Amino acid sequence: MNMASTNTFFKNYSSILLLILGILIGSLVGLFATDLIYYLKPIGDIFLNLLFTVVIPLIFFAIASAVANIDQGKHLGKIISTMALVFLGTVLIAAIYMIGVMAFFPLEQGIYLSDEVIDVPQGESNWGENIVQFLTVSEFNQLLSREHMLAFIIFSFLVGIAALRSKEKGSAFRAFLDSGNEVMKVALILIMKAAPVGLGAYFAYQVGTVGPQLFGIYAKPMGLYYIFGSIYFILGFTFYAFASYGTIGVKAFWKNTILPAATAISTCSSIAVIPVNLVAAKRMGIQESISNVAVPLGATLHKDGSSLSSIVKITVAFAIIGRDFMDPMTIITALGITVIVSIVAGGIPNGGYIGEILMISVYDLPVEAIPAVMIIGTLVDPLATVLNSNGDTVASMMINRILGYKLKSPASDIAK
Repeated sequence: MNMASTNTFFKNYSSILLLILGILIGSLVGLFATDLIYYLKPIGDIFLNLLFTVVIPLIFFAIASAVANIDQGKHLGKIISTMALVFLGTVLIAAIYMIGVMAFFPLEQGIYLSDEVIDVPQGESNWGENIVQFLTVSEFNQLLSREHMLAFIIFSFLVGIAALRSKEKGSAFRAFLDSGNEVMKVALILIMKAAPVGLGAYFAYQVGTVGPQLFGIYAKPMGLYYIFGSIYFILGFTFYAFASYGTIGVKAFWKNTILPAATAISTCSSIAVIPVNLVAAKRMGIQESISNVAVPLGATLHKDGSSLSSIVKITVAFAIIGRDFMDPMTIITALGITVIVSIVAGGIPNGGYIGEILMISVYDLPVEAIPAVMIIGTLVDPLATVLNSNGDTVASMMINRILGYKLKSPASDIAK
C-alpha cells in the first residue's frame, strides 16, 4: 500500500478506527478497572445529553423539510403506506423467527423467580387517556420532550404538510426548513467528533455494571437472544439489503452501520441513534425524503429487536409458571403483543418495561413473573437497541427500492 492510498484509507476510516479504539479502551476499563467507571459515566452522559439535545430540532427539520419538498410523483400517502407494510412485515418476521428458536431450545421450568425488587407501575390503565397522551400533548412546550416523541413527529408532519400546501406563499418557510435541516446536520457532525470518548466512557460503564449479571439462571435465555439476535442482525439485514439492491445494497448498508450500531450498544436508546442513522442513511444513498421520515418514525414505531426480545420474555414468563408457550393461541397472541410492543415501547433506555407490563396483563400472569422478564429485558437491551435502530436504516432502503428509487452517490449511481 503506497503513501497516497494509506492517506486515503485513514481519511475515509479514521473516525471509525478512533471509535473502535475508544470502545475497546472503554470495554477494558469496564472489565479490569471497575473503580473508574463511575468517574467515566458523566463523560458518557454529557455526550448522550448532547445527542438528545440535537435530536429534537434535527427530527423537526428533517421530517418537515422532507414532507414540504416531497416529490409530487411520490405522494406522501404512498410513502407512509409502504413504510407501514415494511415495518409490520419485518417485525412479524423477527417474531416468527424467534418463536422458532425458542421451540428448538426450550427453557427449563420454574428457575427464573427473583427476590429482586423492581418498581412496577401501579393502578389501572385507562387506555383512552393513554392513547391521547401517546398521540398528542396539551401544551406546545411538551412537544420538546423525548417522552412525547410520537406527538412531536406528528406535529412535524403537520408542519411539513402545511408548508407543502402553502405553495408559493410558503416558499420562504420551506427554504427555512431546508436551511435548518442542513444546519442541524452540521451540528450533529460536530457533536459526533466526541463519539470515541463519549461512547468509550459509556461502554466502560455498561461493561462494568451489566457484566456481572451475564451468568447464572438468566444465561440461557440471554445467550439465545444474543446468539440468534446477532444471526438475525447479520443474515437478516443482509438479506433485506440484498433483496433491495443486490450486492450494492449489502455493501452500502454494512459500510455505514458501524457507528449507528456502536451508538445503540452504548446508549441503549433508539432515539439517541436517530441523528447518526440519518447520516448513515444518506451515505447509503437512500432518498432523504424517505429516510428523513422513516428513520425518526421507525425509532418510535418499528423495533425488530423488541420483537425478538418480546418473544424471549414471554417464553421466560411461561417457564416460570409451567405453561406451554407453543400452544397455537398463545403464539398468535404473542404476535399481537409483539406488534403492540413495537409501537408503544418508547425509544428510551428500558422503554420495553411498558411492553412487559402489557404482556403480564394480557396473559394474566402472576406478579412474580414481572421481575424475571424485566431483568431479561434489561440484559438484552443493548443488542435489542442495535436491531431496533439499524432495522430502521435497512427498512428505509427497502422502502426506497419499493418506491422505485435508485441508490444515490456515494453508495451507488448505478443501482437498479
